[in-house]
Amino acid sequence: MLHRTMGAPMTLKLCLDDLLADLRHARRSADLGRLALIAYCDVRRWARQAGEFRLAEHSAAMFTAEPHASREAFLEEVDRLMLELEQAQTKFLEPLPMVSAQRADRATGLHAKHD
Repeated sequence: MLHRTMGAPMTLKLCLDDLLADLRHARRSADLGRLALIAYCDVRRWARQAGEFRLAEHSAAMFTAEPHASREAFLEEVDRLMLELEQAQTKFLEPLPMVSAQRADRATGLHAKHD
């Protein structure tokens, strides 16, 4: 129900926050299977919905391009993917436009009257 009342950008932001939390937890736990599942399935799905097609391609290429040489190489690639997700996260942290802030001030009666 909550997702129906939120705008698409807010839903994408919350999904991204959850993805990053899941990736960080799996990374700390060294759960390679969980990392692979999240990186391949969940990240690609989110990236496509958000229009982050380069990020979706990177996620897919991690598993389809060539096998990783070692566990450490896979974890390094996961770290790079997490960094890209964190960079995408900054797009959702933009401040409200000034017009919206002014409307909020008027609605709460906080604007100052200048004569």
